[in-house]
Amino acid sequence: MPKKALKRDNRYQRDKKRKLCKRRAAIEPIIGHLKSDFRLSRNLLKGQVGDEINVLMAACAWNLKKWLVIATIFLFWQKLGLFFVKYLRFLRYWIKSSFVDLDGWKNGWFWFVWSGF
Repeated sequence: MPKKALKRDNRYQRDKKRKLCKRRAAIEPIIGHLKSDFRLSRNLLKGQVGDEINVLMAACAWNLKKWLVIATIFLFWQKLGLFFVKYLRFLRYWIKSSFVDLDGWKNGWFWFVWSGF
């Protein structure tokens, strides 16, 4: 556990202790969530091996939850993108077909704008 910086410490030692405190402050909320949300507060397995298994299972559950959230977001955006691609293709076809002259030639301005797709 990092200790408080002393008055006699030089700049390097102070910065090193601050860095350790910041690292610990970044980890503590994760440990708190593991204790409350992933049943790490009470260990029902025996011995040191049981402790290791319990921590490993909680860490695996934490990582799986993160991966599922990322996968859900990715799939949502993928489905949303596919919907818009299908919709825009239909819309483009419908607009192109509605701007055809009677003799079959397309309007100049419309063809210039939509020919890039």
